[in-house]
Order: sequence, then C-alpha cells, then structure tokens
Amino acid sequence: MNSLKLTSCILMVLLIGCMPLAAQKQNDNVVQKVQKALAAAQVPTPLQEKILADIKSNPEPFIESVKGVLAQDSYLWKLVDKTHGLDQTYEPEDLITLKNGSYLLNRSGLQLRKEAAQALETMAKAAKVDGVPLVVSSCYRSYDYQKQVYERNVKSMGQAAADRESAKPGHSQHQLGLAVDFGSIDDSFAKTAQSRWLIKNAWRYGWSLSYPEHLEQVTGYRWESWHYRYVGLELSKFIRTYFDDIQQYALAFLYYYAAGQP
Repeated sequence: MNSLKLTSCILMVLLIGCMPLAAQKQNDNVVQKVQKALAAAQVPTPLQEKILADIKSNPEPFIESVKGVLAQDSYLWKLVDKTHGLDQTYEPEDLITLKNGSYLLNRSGLQLRKEAAQALETMAKAAKVDGVPLVVSSCYRSYDYQKQVYERNVKSMGQAAADRESAKPGHSQHQLGLAVDFGSIDDSFAKTAQSRWLIKNAWRYGWSLSYPEHLEQVTGYRWESWHYRYVGLELSKFIRTYFDDIQQYALAFLYYYAAGQP
C-alpha cells in the first residue's frame, strides 16, 4: 500500500511539473503562428515586434481577442482588397433599405446588411447628440454596379488614376454590404465636423476607416476620409488596440492566421 502511495505521489509530481512545460510549448506554438501571419500580412517590423512582445509576456488577451473575432460572422473580418476578392454572384442575404433615421440620406435606395444598418443608426444617434448629423451617400454595390463605376472612372481619368480611386468589380468593400461613404465623397470631407467626429468615435460603434492618409502603399488606394467599413465592435477594438487602428494590417493578419499559413 505504501509503495502504491509513493508511486502515485511521484506520478502526480511529474504531471504537475509537466503542466507548465506543456503550457509553455502551446504558447510558443501560438507565438510562431502569430509571427508567420504577421509576416505574411506584411505588417511593419516595429509593429510586429510590439505585438509579439505583448503576447510573449501575456498571450491570453491577444489570443482571446483573435478567437472572439474569428467566432463572428466571417464576412465581418473578410479581407477584400486588390488581391483578395468576392465572387461575382455574392450578394448579402440580409440587406435592408435605409430610411432616414438619425442620419441623413443623400439618395434613396441605399442598402446595408442588417447588423451594419443597426450599428449605423446607433452611431448616428450618438453623433446627433453631439451636434454632428451624419450624411450617408453610398453603401452596398453589386458586382455589376461596381463594374460600371470602375469602367466609368477608367474612361474619365485613365487606368492608373482609376485604380487609385476605385476598386475593380469583385474587389470592393461595398459589395460586402458593410461599407458606407459619408458626406461629399471627396477630399473636402476631411475638413468637416462629420469626419472629425468619425475619426474620434467610429470605432466605438464597430466602424473602421478603410483607407487612411499616407497609407496608399499599404491599402492600394489613396486616402478616403469618407469610407468606413463596419467590422463589429470586437474587431474594431482589436484593430485599434493591436494594429495602430490600421484596418488593412489587421484583416490581412486574420486572413493568414485563420488559414494557418503564411
């Protein structure tokens, strides 16, 4: 009996001793996976180092945030850019037509996915309380409509300029039914109260600026101060906390992390 007890005690000690090693190995595997995804997403080295330092010292907050984001509707974090696109036939099933609520509409017939529309109303209501009415000018665009927009821009301004200004069909965030162009849809918007309010507050309601200033080499598009994408509150916090509020880096990271490969 004493021999059995001694053996049990030894096994317990060995198991307890192995637990930290197993946890450390798991953390190391996570760090390696994150590192590969960051590199594949072409996140700048200083930002990569900052993120990796954070998760090496305490990986749980970052990993739990990633799990929370990936558990959401995958279209909220879907990467849509110049090299990653949507099928020609893709159309969201839950599109609703916007009606004047706490925001103003530049034209009728504008549509968003239901969750994005609800978040827009909540955000617009808060902006209105602050004395800043939001004006919605463009939302969902079908593949065919985006094709018309792109071809019109190519004809009027040439290929190179058009590629800086608008997405090719299948590569527009508007096809997701999650993007909104506010106000004048031109550079003058950046100087408005709407723009200043959105820069400060949009993330609190799950919205993220898609094409920030000075990041054309990253996003592929020139600065669009008016173009915001609904990503959900979980992801908007994640983008702001870990990726310097740069949507492209975060979405590219999630794309490669979810795929489990660089």
